[in-house]
Amino acid sequence: MSVLELRAFADELADAARAAILPHFRAAHVVEDKGAKSGRGYDPVTEADKAAEAAIRTLIAKHYPTHGVLGEEFDALESRDGYTWVLDPIDGTRAFISGLPLWGVLIGLYKNGAPVLGVIDQPYIGERFRGWLSDNERGADLVTRDGVRPLRVSGCTGLSEAKLATTDARLFQDGESNAFAAVRDRARLTRYGCDCYAYAMVALGTLDCVIESGLAPWDVGALAPVLAGAGGGISNWSGAPVWERSDFLKRDTRMRALAWGDARVRDEAATLLKQA
Repeated sequence: MSVLELRAFADELADAARAAILPHFRAAHVVEDKGAKSGRGYDPVTEADKAAEAAIRTLIAKHYPTHGVLGEEFDALESRDGYTWVLDPIDGTRAFISGLPLWGVLIGLYKNGAPVLGVIDQPYIGERFRGWLSDNERGADLVTRDGVRPLRVSGCTGLSEAKLATTDARLFQDGESNAFAAVRDRARLTRYGCDCYAYAMVALGTLDCVIESGLAPWDVGALAPVLAGAGGGISNWSGAPVWERSDFLKRDTRMRALAWGDARVRDEAATLLKQA
């Protein structure tokens, strides 16, 4: 199957998620706390999360029944042909239930553990960030109501000029807080609370770096192709691609992430993180 065919199907999946989610945004809906059972703190999930992932899974089962699925809300489905979809139906559920349009639908596809394509979709604003990687081609674009434009990371080459982001300072545990602070103090400015939208802004070239911790595979699976297609990337705090770890597509995996537009920003941030 071609990357072009899979890209068209990923758009179909994102459209289905939009249809399932938008009726619930800024409307009354039931919010469950998954963290109450796990002891991990407040971890909200809504009927919109579940409806969106169910809609995506239904389409995958219909059109590509041999593909695997790793999603946040339902059990993993093993791949029978090397392809695995990695899904976060609403990345940023806290923003979603707060009425903030910084959440997004994350859809990634991997073949034998390597990224093939990714979608970061913001249904309410109407922005869809797409990225694709193959042996012959890589690229990324932004689809809006006004048309399609290519995505390209910024030309920022150093942390002293970089715009940094993270979702919440409380993501960092123990010594991680000091490590993040070392990068934050070097950067030009830092923004908080953007969830997956911050990574989309790195691909767009308006942010230069994102640092987070405690992320699951579905939090980062869609991001790698979008960032790489736009000329940047996402690595662990040592600078190695996040998907290279052998347990990347395992439900219980948690990881640190460093997204970047320019490799020099990545290297400078990784050095500071390591030193701290």
